[in-house]
Amino acid sequence: MKKMARMLGGVLPAMVLASAAAVTTASADDYASYRAYFEPLPALPPIPANNSLTPEKIELGKMLFFEPRISGSGVISCATCHNPALGWSDRIPRATGHDGQVGERNTPTVLNSGFLGSQFWDGREPDLEGQALGPIEADIEMAMDLDSALTVLSGFDVYKEKFAAAYPGQRNPITAENVAFALASFQRTLNTPNSPFDRFLQGDDNAMTEAQKRGMVAFVSNGCIACHRGVNLSDSRFHRFELPGSTDQGRFLVTGDEGDMFAFRTPTLRNVAVTYPYFNNGAVDSLEEATQLMARQMLGRELNRRTVNDIVAFLNALTGDMPDVSFPALP
Repeated sequence: MKKMARMLGGVLPAMVLASAAAVTTASADDYASYRAYFEPLPALPPIPANNSLTPEKIELGKMLFFEPRISGSGVISCATCHNPALGWSDRIPRATGHDGQVGERNTPTVLNSGFLGSQFWDGREPDLEGQALGPIEADIEMAMDLDSALTVLSGFDVYKEKFAAAYPGQRNPITAENVAFALASFQRTLNTPNSPFDRFLQGDDNAMTEAQKRGMVAFVSNGCIACHRGVNLSDSRFHRFELPGSTDQGRFLVTGDEGDMFAFRTPTLRNVAVTYPYFNNGAVDSLEEATQLMARQMLGRELNRRTVNDIVAFLNALTGDMPDVSFPALP
């Protein structure tokens, strides 16, 4: 625990230095002291200087997110795998794309993705702008080259008008870069504030149940917070994590660095209760199993059932208000 204290940049309070399993009751002041380890979710993630957030870009990005005609089959859109009804993911172990192909990895949610330090499980893109076009071109996902996608969009007067409104002054605004910028702008609005946990952090001591508060204590004292920290409960760094039967080499495929073998970016825990199954290959369905597996592999400890149940209760408190997004009328 002393090593964990150094990792967190300070001396942990006495309750944290004790086993989380021993925490059964605590005063409001005791629980409130844990607010210092966390941050509530801001209304918006950082906005890049070269892609200002405007209503016109957001509206265009929403249309493109739901547009299936920029796929090779004409039936797959971003929303196919990032389904608003399914936690903006797909709830299957590994993504299914063009011609029924099954990918190597589980579909991460796009909720709060603007708060991440990199995109994709292997972090191969630094931001949402870089991430946006990859699935369109990927043979196993939407399977359409960008020139063909732009030709499709240029065939609709509505898209001509929407691009012109989003990028005024450009002679030919229907470009790959502008598609990426619009998609990224829309995704930056897909945030989930007002979770019970956020309300607790903002001073409402009754926003979480006693089990959820105990789970918060266990989450800190067992070391989960070392990687799952910050506003998105992710350090956006890469950690070695091997699942039985998985051959996915993770970050190594991007960097070629042996130190990155089997390393994956820490996923956000926000809304984790509704974005199952878990891990890079979707191998685990339940939060209870996922919590115990992480404790064994990453923390080197076996948690008792009470502690697991409390941590899972806490994880359920991380579900925020879902974005109120109406399906766009496509041309």
